[in-house]
Amino acid sequence: MNFPLTLMTDTLLVMILVMVAFWLPQLNVYTEKYKPYECGFDPMGSARLPFSMKFFLVAITFLLFDLEIALLLPLPWATQTNNLKLMLTMALTVISILAAGLTYEWLQKGLEWEE
Repeated sequence: MNFPLTLMTDTLLVMILVMVAFWLPQLNVYTEKYKPYECGFDPMGSARLPFSMKFFLVAITFLLFDLEIALLLPLPWATQTNNLKLMLTMALTVISILAAGLTYEWLQKGLEWEE
């Protein structure tokens, strides 16, 4: 009985917070909010500069391989399991999938910086 009540309470709380977060920023809309701040001087240009897509792709690739390291960090402790063959198969599967992804990224010239 406690679990459904807790689940309903948490769901209701999350829905209320999402609605407040969605509607609250629309109350303070004014033009000065969208102008860049330059220490009291008039802005020299737009603060909304175009973002380099190459930088974004390299950053996403870095995050994916950083996640790979986080997934493989428990590997030394996993060698203490009774089912060593399954553990090694799973680890090699993860490494193979990520190596295939890196190869694909390399062949698509996603790692080259110049355009």
